[in-house]
Amino acid sequence: MSQIPIALIHPTGNPFARNAAISLGEAGLLQEVITTIAYNPEGSISLYLKLLPAQIRNRITNELGRRTWIPPNGVAMRSHPWSEAMRMTLVKTGLSRSFGFGSQGPVDWVYASLDRHVAKHHLQGLAAVYAYEDGAATTFDKAKQQGILCLYELPIVYYQMTRKIMAQEAESFPHFSPVIETLAEPAWKLERKEKEIQLADHIFVPSTVVKESLLENGIKPEKISVIPYGAPVEYFQPQPKIDNCFRALFIGRLSPRKGVHYLLEAWQDLKLKNAELLLVGINLFPEGWLQQYKNICSHVPSVPHLLLNQYYSSASIFVFPSLIEGLALVQLEAMACGIPLITTSNAGGSDIITDGLEGFIIPIRDVEALKEKLEWCYSHPQELAEMGRAARRKAEQLNWSLYRQKLTSKVNDLFQK
Repeated sequence: MSQIPIALIHPTGNPFARNAAISLGEAGLLQEVITTIAYNPEGSISLYLKLLPAQIRNRITNELGRRTWIPPNGVAMRSHPWSEAMRMTLVKTGLSRSFGFGSQGPVDWVYASLDRHVAKHHLQGLAAVYAYEDGAATTFDKAKQQGILCLYELPIVYYQMTRKIMAQEAESFPHFSPVIETLAEPAWKLERKEKEIQLADHIFVPSTVVKESLLENGIKPEKISVIPYGAPVEYFQPQPKIDNCFRALFIGRLSPRKGVHYLLEAWQDLKLKNAELLLVGINLFPEGWLQQYKNICSHVPSVPHLLLNQYYSSASIFVFPSLIEGLALVQLEAMACGIPLITTSNAGGSDIITDGLEGFIIPIRDVEALKEKLEWCYSHPQELAEMGRAARRKAEQLNWSLYRQKLTSKVNDLFQK
């Protein structure tokens, strides 16, 4: 039994949730992890998979591999897979759009279902719950009634800032409006976000911009802790670049929120020789919009995570001109590979690099600044290479171990108050 029993709840188990669980588990604070699908390659499911034909087995194993989550020693893993399995089935079969759930399926339903289940079945004997945006409102409500501490992680800027910035974007680019999902979020979902923030006893955020988005909406600074996410320096390593092409790389969902349209405009104006703009990620712009740039960039819709190191290492510079983030992990992956950044404060860049040392920080929506920094990188290969080495050194400092130490220290402090 944990000294201070905490349950961590996250529907999908992404890298920051897994590392939060490791942090609390190592400190003897975590009693259980609660999620939808958690795959253990050494578990019983893998034995049944071996009975399937190789082609089917490989497809299922690859899909489950993305959901690998092995809890720390002594920590229980509680999986409630049915809602997420149904969502994935709808997405993979193409039925999601037909039923009006969009390309990602009924994500909100999955989050809310797990939230309700935790509130009803998993609060007994806990000292605290650690939960995430859109998946905590019901749990926090019940936890408060039982005197359980409510710890909340907000990985991206508060929704009011997001809506403000993206409304400006829709006004400037009306044809993007249909794909700006944040402007179409229903009132009940916004009310849930408000409720979660108000019920949280303490809020963990990964960057200064997320903290600022909360302060703007009246949240007291003492209720917020900024702990940047870690760089995966063991998994991602610098590799030799095998050609002399100047390559600017973007990895992430291609969408207005990521500022990709500004990057494309800047690249089109530059007309650099022996240079390539490579975009990796699902295209979420309106149908056909990206086609106008097919002669100036290369687009790869999807890459397995285990191959990303090769893509990072093929780049001269990683460009991430996002309008809204928390702290995008792709930036830390690029740094771990020894690739410098061109990024924005709104992407969390100010919390992980120093402008001019490991890369550059530019204002959002600033095409001229993008052109200036890209041209400088193109014209100064030796200085750019040194920036890449500095980026790797900074990534080694900003590792997940440091994140876990800071998180554990703050959680212990909260229990001592």
